Amino acid sequence: MAAISAALVKELRERTGLGMMDCKKALQAAGGDIEAAIEELRKSSGMKAAKKAGRVAADGVIMARIADEGGFGVLVEINSETDFVARDENFIGFADQVVNTVFEQREADVGRLMGGDLEAARERLVQKVGENINVRRVALVEADTVGAYVHGNSRIGVLVALQGGTTELARDIAMHVAAVNPRVGRPEDMPADELAKEREIYAAQAADSGKPPEIVEKMIEGRVRKFLAEVSLVEQPFVKDPDTRVGKLLKQAGAELVGFTRFEVGEGIEREEVDFAAEVAAQAGLTD
Repeated sequence: MAAISAALVKELRERTGLGMMDCKKALQAAGGDIEAAIEELRKSSGMKAAKKAGRVAADGVIMARIADEGGFGVLVEINSETDFVARDENFIGFADQVVNTVFEQREADVGRLMGGDLEAARERLVQKVGENINVRRVALVEADTVGAYVHGNSRIGVLVALQGGTTELARDIAMHVAAVNPRVGRPEDMPADELAKEREIYAAQAADSGKPPEIVEKMIEGRVRKFLAEVSLVEQPFVKDPDTRVGKLLKQAGAELVGFTRFEVGEGIEREEVDFAAEVAAQAGLTD
């Protein structure tokens, strides 16, 4: 078997981003031909990535980027299996590559986005970190004014679109959305079926009060109004100034809410519950 120099292994590692041992083995198998080794590593990387594709990736990061003029922004969720990998510099580098590609191409379809260079980069990352990596979802927002906020742990990100106002105001409201998590922008935006369910619950509660029907109806309507005020962004007290509602803040700035998008890492993903004690026992041959 031909001797493989450290310089050749180093070059292959720099070109592929894979581990030293993987690179050395590939070069040995290719007889020192670096191009042939790269081809084989690409094949094996794709195979390993495919094997990991079925594993639940419910951790990760939220990334955002807005145009300098504030009229366009993107929000992306990139998932890993563990928080450890989500904090890895290679994973963060891939996430940056994804959000920049989304921004430059203005492509919200993940299937079309993950072709060519991005998919190859994802497969190399899977090979390197040993976990399933997914680009889960993308949001594009275009409006007169767009602001973005990503919380310090990169697990919650928000885009806010305004008519008028400033990017600083939009960012402040995005921070509010990240903290308070309103369900809708305005009371009238609440879906009719959800409102009907809430009204049904309040009606059942009020029916047990023993009060006259006309009083019961007033109780129901009062609770519905309170509910809508609590979950509607424009009706909520602004987190940085609880004496001012978000709607009033917008009005004072001559701005109007167009909408918002809020991503939280892993929301809606069913996480696999692992019994680690049972898993260790099984691997040790201690189970029946």
